Amino acid sequence: MEQIGLLLDGFANALTPGHLLWALVGVTIGTAVGVLPGIGPALTVALLLPITFRLEASSALILFAGIYYGGMYGGSTTSILLNTPGESASMVSALEGNKMARAGRAASALATAALGSFVAGTIGTLGLTFLAPVVAGFATSFGPPEYVALMAVAFVTVSALLGPDLLKGVASLLVGVAVGLVGIDSQTGQPRLTFGVDSLLDGIDVVIVVIALFALSESFGHLLGGTGSSTVQPLRDRVVLSRSDLRRSWPAWLRGTALGFPIGSLPAGGAEVPTFLSYSVEKRLTRHPEEFGHGAIEGVAGPEAANNAASAGVLVPLLTIGLPTSATAAVILTAFQSYGLQPGPELFEESGPLVWTLIASLYIGNLMLLVLNLPLVRMWAKLLTIPAYGIYAGVLVFAALGTYAAGGTTVDLVVLCALGLLGLLMRQADVPVAPAVVGLILGPIAEQQLRRALTISEGDLSILVSGPIAITLWGVALLALLVAIGAPLRRAVTRSAR
Repeated sequence: MEQIGLLLDGFANALTPGHLLWALVGVTIGTAVGVLPGIGPALTVALLLPITFRLEASSALILFAGIYYGGMYGGSTTSILLNTPGESASMVSALEGNKMARAGRAASALATAALGSFVAGTIGTLGLTFLAPVVAGFATSFGPPEYVALMAVAFVTVSALLGPDLLKGVASLLVGVAVGLVGIDSQTGQPRLTFGVDSLLDGIDVVIVVIALFALSESFGHLLGGTGSSTVQPLRDRVVLSRSDLRRSWPAWLRGTALGFPIGSLPAGGAEVPTFLSYSVEKRLTRHPEEFGHGAIEGVAGPEAANNAASAGVLVPLLTIGLPTSATAAVILTAFQSYGLQPGPELFEESGPLVWTLIASLYIGNLMLLVLNLPLVRMWAKLLTIPAYGIYAGVLVFAALGTYAAGGTTVDLVVLCALGLLGLLMRQADVPVAPAVVGLILGPIAEQQLRRALTISEGDLSILVSGPIAITLWGVALLALLVAIGAPLRRAVTRSAR
């Protein structure tokens, strides 16, 4: 009851005209930068940080939180329409959403993404309000062995479910891990895989890899196949979801939320892991398996819900223990510190009104995003009426601009083109590109946590199965691996029996 009272006080402060205006500005900017490939919320918050110092702390933080939530909404738009994720967490939406768009169902895909984002964002914010101390306490119990096991679950699941077979999924994953190893080794200080290029010492930005493997490889593929005609079907459905689509979407929204919020709350959990896990769950539970890979609406609804629930979950460790678990959260932490505020357990006691005003603004911003995005669905979908050569010329321009904005060097553009050609070769060989991005993001984390665990145990591998959480996660990984190996064998036996 005390929390409800504090939240109501937060709403009283957040519903003032000034705070409402900053929330609207934040979600509008966030949606716009989410749509543009490469210009993510972290970069936008960082660019706006110097010019918001004259604002009150509450107004600035409401603006940044609106950009963060809006970026998660907007990132799905280009994923669905152009197969070009605006954010790395939105890349799963491209797998089924773009297939729906090419079949003339872009409006349904965008509508289920917007509604799923609203449902998951609202439930996730409720979780932030009432469960933050509990979830943060559980998150602090994770040590290096638990993180290694969690990464193993993600690797096996992604490799098995995002490709035509396990071997190609693993091959793509290893490509991503290799790219993730480029740069300075954090423990030894030695350069790895930089080939004497100083610009690669800091590693390759995930934004560049995502744009290259998705946007550039897609554009190069159309260049090879000819861009005079488009495979996109004209828009033929309503913005409002049909009863059938709604009946298939709402369970996926809830399941995605159930995966996204707790994993997003874990340090190093992020939004990528739950989106891939959500996709795998929906692929397993669907009653329409023949549609997966050809435009299954559950494959959009679940990951989008997981993405936005994870975004709310990321704020749990940020506000309660001062631990940022994403690039945007790290920039928001800098914003807190620039106002003399240190997120952590004392923040709720020392700056309670500000925190509860911020949390209340998240509910308001989430509603604003729904009202803002649903009317724009048909307008975004009309992008598909542009001739193919115009669409992919624009994709190339924005990909180059986004890459240069992220890194600011010509080497980044060369790396972008090289990885784009690699993505094209992978597509030609029917090797999925999504596991490569997961390997890039999670590979360095898994390596770091593994080395920490072995340092603690002085090289004893038994530390990796030293706790109940780690043992459970390894069991889940083993089960997923057995299912991935056994499913093709079972199908082969069934075909031979026929």
